[in-house]
Amino acid sequence: MIGPGTGVRVYLACGVTDMRKGIAGLSAIAQDVLRQKPASGAVFAFRGRRGDRIKLLYWDGQGFCLYYKVLERGRFPWPSATTGSARLTSAQLAMLWEGIDWRRPDWGAPPARVG
Repeated sequence: MIGPGTGVRVYLACGVTDMRKGIAGLSAIAQDVLRQKPASGAVFAFRGRRGDRIKLLYWDGQGFCLYYKVLERGRFPWPSATTGSARLTSAQLAMLWEGIDWRRPDWGAPPARVG
């Protein structure tokens, strides 16, 4: 994904968001509901009712970027809370974007040492 690098603040909008909203509507949610400045450089994540769609809103210093992804199968993992926000790390955001459950990643066994 082209976009924010490591160390960026990430806010998930808990609950369901109307996926018809564009940059202006999502910016309003970030400001009025999440109580954050939309142009702060943070990433704001929003999920639709069915759970298979996600939008990320990000200010890159020149303007807003809006990323939109629809999963062919499955659902994006999301907090069970219906209001408020949750904070993620940039690594958790990368997992979320790939459809990996960032709450319970399966890291597997560490690599075996040879020698």
